[in-house]
Amino acid sequence: MTYRLTIEPLGQDVAVDEQQTLLDAALRAGIYLPHACCHGLCGTCKVQLLEGSVDDGDASSFALLDFERAEGHTLACVAKPCSDVTIEADVEIDPDARVEPVADYIGTVAELRALSSTARGVVIELDRALTFQAGKYINLHLPGVALPRAFSLANPPAQSRRIELHVRRVEGGEATTFIHEHLKPGDRVRVSGPYGRFFIRKSAPENILLFAAGTGLSSIRSMLLDLLTEGVRRQITLFYGQRHRAELYLHEELQALAETHDHFHYVPCLSRPLPEDHWQGAVGHVHEVAAAHFGGRFAGHKAYLCGPPGMVDACITTLMRGRLFERDIYTERFIDAADATRQLRKSPLFKVV
Repeated sequence: MTYRLTIEPLGQDVAVDEQQTLLDAALRAGIYLPHACCHGLCGTCKVQLLEGSVDDGDASSFALLDFERAEGHTLACVAKPCSDVTIEADVEIDPDARVEPVADYIGTVAELRALSSTARGVVIELDRALTFQAGKYINLHLPGVALPRAFSLANPPAQSRRIELHVRRVEGGEATTFIHEHLKPGDRVRVSGPYGRFFIRKSAPENILLFAAGTGLSSIRSMLLDLLTEGVRRQITLFYGQRHRAELYLHEELQALAETHDHFHYVPCLSRPLPEDHWQGAVGHVHEVAAAHFGGRFAGHKAYLCGPPGMVDACITTLMRGRLFERDIYTERFIDAADATRQLRKSPLFKVV
């Protein structure tokens, strides 16, 4: 059965199937609602139910507290309609955001390569072009894995048919273990997307700071390649950190880009270099290296941060101490179920975008 979903304050109506979540219906209609984990764990997609009724599904009791349920709140990523529904959502209008309805694709694994001892590159050929803004992610549906997993797109938007993902192996992770141990070229997979609100504000005149750690480099690489391809001439500085030299994947590619483009500055760093690394570059975490590089002053920039929650939070603190504020900082946290639960137990520094 199909119901009508009305989204306020936009006043827009969307058709939603009884087995479809409110978030999925909105995204497939090209309407962005804030979201993150998509599994009812983080609470980012919380909305107010104004009319109608929903099934709250697998909403975590941490993400949606009992008193919030009683007050008519629900999580759009797991809520399914039981009638026509009207919700009020925190909808942000951004002039640089593009309308990109979520769609489904069939993909064939074209290439697999070891990026490091813990990260694998996965290249997938899609049945048709995927239109997206650099910084967005897709959901990957794997055979035998119950729930889809989110992975950021590492390729630039100009490469719209052949997408690339960087997958870090997570101990005990069902999907990442499958990708590292069982996925092979020629395998068919399903992809849906694009998702997310992480993208470059190209209309802004400020210089650009990029921060990446771990496989957070995926989104940042997509952004960087897009900026360079389009000929954006603002100063771009990338701070990219790993623990050891062997984990600093795509280092040579980034060095070559810096040598070719005089407005792009690449600052790699290692937090725990090994003696055998013979590392001559910066040592420390990305936020520490950035503070030293800019003398602790970041005014006049837009900053884009992608990586584990701890790294993102540390960078935010450093940037704000250096006179860069919320309106100029954009983040993408790579969270798993444990990270989501931990985040709910503490107050966020500010709203995740």
